Amino acid sequence: MDKKKITRLVIILMAAILVVDQVVKFLVKTHMQIGEDIPLIGTWCRLHFVENEGFAFGTAIGGVTGKYILTLLRIVASGFIAWLIAKYIREGQRRPLIIYLTLILAGAVGNIIDSCFYGLIFNESYYSVATLFPPEGGYAPFLQGRVVDMFYLPLFEGTWPLWVPLVGGQRFEFFSAIFNVADSAVTIGVVWLLIDQLFIAPKHSKSDETEDAETES
Repeated sequence: MDKKKITRLVIILMAAILVVDQVVKFLVKTHMQIGEDIPLIGTWCRLHFVENEGFAFGTAIGGVTGKYILTLLRIVASGFIAWLIAKYIREGQRRPLIIYLTLILAGAVGNIIDSCFYGLIFNESYYSVATLFPPEGGYAPFLQGRVVDMFYLPLFEGTWPLWVPLVGGQRFEFFSAIFNVADSAVTIGVVWLLIDQLFIAPKHSKSDETEDAETES
């Protein structure tokens, strides 16, 4: 593996994801109010602007202290992943493994930017479209910003049959999570990393052992 080429690929992929993620978030933040909904493809693919206080896909964590802890954990985890990518490049690890980790890192950094800086550079999006660098200052201090989410894909909805325990008769919506480009990068990276480690890496390990055995003989 050419270490310079894979390093360039990592940098380009990181930059591309971060630019797309931040451009989309800036456009949503400066053109939509919280709760506003814009259909993209029918009713099942929409822009629906929400701000996320916590984890990906709208999962929340409570309080100012919780927010500080979450943001700092994201920063530490991102630093570790960046170190791991650099280590794997030096060791000549397989390219797909490095790419999957890069997707996860880019997504994590994209959301860290929101958490660290959006509270400083934007005012609130409730009842009016937010302004970049408002004269009165932002809506939250450093590390207390909210992550901008917008992609909403409720593929179908319906009602649970009455015979289903606990939820019978209640409405349900398939894939009600609202997410952003960064969340998508993390999800794709994690899913493919798991597939790689469960099914692909063991085959490469066996292949390497076979080659070593043939070389020794």
